[in-house]
Amino acid sequence: MSEWNLLTLVGADRPGIVSRVTRVICELGCNLGEASMIRLGGNFTIMMMVSGEQPDEALLAALAPVAEEMDLRIHLDPSHGGLHHHLVPNYQVRVVGADRAGIVADVTEILASRGFNILELESDVAGELDRPVYIMSIQGYCGDTLESLDAALAPLRERDVSVDVSPVDVLIG
Repeated sequence: MSEWNLLTLVGADRPGIVSRVTRVICELGCNLGEASMIRLGGNFTIMMMVSGEQPDEALLAALAPVAEEMDLRIHLDPSHGGLHHHLVPNYQVRVVGADRAGIVADVTEILASRGFNILELESDVAGELDRPVYIMSIQGYCGDTLESLDAALAPLRERDVSVDVSPVDVLIG
């Protein structure tokens, strides 16, 4: 196995996915690094950094019975990013508006133009079926000031999209 691999598993949400997958990884003598696991719609998605002495094929073979039993799709990629070599977010952007095509593109294009590096993005649709509300929370890093980001996002407010930019308080130490 390369130093670190990105292991991705996707399948219908059900109890026991995380415990079964992580038990196999542990029994194979592999280590887990960063991980993101979330329910999206009726699916459950796991993305995790995995490292170990076993070859990639051994990890995939060990996970195959669990994947088959739980109807999970597996993908394994070498990771060149390096564990723990990432930015700490300094801003959070919260967006709420009537659900419509293009909200994510509009917000992220403005942020990208300011050099904002998105580290995490979560979104959901709430409200009534005939009046859906799109809710998005973004954490990231940017060298710009809060005021500059807020001003860049101001045109969205004119289109009835609520946008709030705030600093992220990270307690370290």
